[in-house]
Amino acid sequence: MSNETQSGTGNNLKTVIHVEDVEPREVAPGILRRKLPTTDYARGWLIDFAAGTEWPEVDEHPTEERYFVISGEVIDGGERHGPGSYVVFAPGSEHRPRTETGARMLGISMMNA
Repeated sequence: MSNETQSGTGNNLKTVIHVEDVEPREVAPGILRRKLPTTDYARGWLIDFAAGTEWPEVDEHPTEERYFVISGEVIDGGERHGPGSYVVFAPGSEHRPRTETGARMLGISMMNA
């Protein structure tokens, strides 16, 4: 990742990046994911959905996952989540998000404890 910096007193206690500097990867046509820094505890990601797209498969969660809708609208489990929505999935849950309008979401997936 470009422009990634580590801060602290040699302990790597803080990582700072600008998400737009992270190279996006296509998950499916119209869906781009940026993988953000990962620790032993969690991994982060930013996903951009083009209008009319759906996650390519059911996303199963062995651990907790959460996301924040930055823009647009995500339809998940028949519910519509607009900007400012914060959605938390418990371990064992699953979903397949989609959008009609396009959306950007920032998420965190917890790692195995």
